[in-house]
Amino acid sequence: MELTVQLAFRIAIVWAAGFLLAVAVRALLPDQLGFTFTQAQATHFVSFSRLGFWTCLLAALTVTALVVFRAMISDLGAGSLQ
Repeated sequence: MELTVQLAFRIAIVWAAGFLLAVAVRALLPDQLGFTFTQAQATHFVSFSRLGFWTCLLAALTVTALVVFRAMISDLGAGSLQ
């Protein structure tokens, strides 16, 4: 039970930090700067603020997956991970 509560707190902290960082990146970077992808019939503009926002959320998701994977391996008996 103690490991489950600790895991829940770790995931909550990672997601809170990820959202705060993502919002800060979105607020600090201007919307007019970014990448422009040109194709034959369309041009797509991706701003740096949007790219930074999704990068921070992807990082939070990746860390969450790694923490959950580590807890699953630990529960299966590989005690050397602690």
